[in-house]
Parts: sequence; structure tokens; C-alpha cells
Amino acid sequence: MTPLNQPPEVVPLVALAQIDDGGLVEVEALVAGAPESLVVHRAGADARAWLNVCPHAGRRLDWAPGRFLRSKEGGLVCAAHGASFELVGGLCVAGPCRGESLRAVAVEVRDGQVLLAEGHAG
Repeated sequence: MTPLNQPPEVVPLVALAQIDDGGLVEVEALVAGAPESLVVHRAGADARAWLNVCPHAGRRLDWAPGRFLRSKEGGLVCAAHGASFELVGGLCVAGPCRGESLRAVAVEVRDGQVLLAEGHAG
């Protein structure tokens, strides 16, 4: 438990330089105390992350560990059933879960590292 008046522990996930601009990587992290697979997307000097779980059927989004399909528009495509997600907010724009969103996980970039604040899942 974090003592009062102290920020939560910050855990580095991946170096920003290890992700191609516009690219996606999979990392493992503790989110709200549970081990989770995350999808991290780099957009220039920023990064965003989601649980590596499709809201349609609860399956992983990658077709092999850390390998993701992309749509012609550049979105993330679920390998199991073809749902397509935009990479700004994780909204499903095509497929069986249209209108639903990926579950965001709060990350920030600091000193060239993508960091997760423990317990801050969106």
C-alpha cells in the first residue's frame, strides 16, 4: 500500500525508442495487482496503452505473442474475429464489437521510458 502523500510506484514498461513511430508492442505488467498483457502504441513522443483483450470475446488481440494485424487505415485488428480499433481512443470502428472500446491503461512517457502508474487502469 502506498503511504499517504506519496505518488504510486511508477514501473517502466518499455523504452519509447524500442517502438517504431506508429508501431505497436506487447508488454507484460501488473495492472491493479493482476498480471496483464498490454498493447502499447507509439505516436511520436507519446504513447498509449490498452489491455491486450478484445471486448468482443475476451481473446487476445495479437495473432502471435507481440505480433499485431493492422487495417489498411492503420488501425489495430483483432486476430480472432477481425474487429478493427482506431488507435487514438481504442474505439472499435468495424467488426463484431463496433462502438465498444479497448480498456485503456494509463501510461506516460518520461525520460524516454513508457511508464505505468501502478493501479491506474482505465
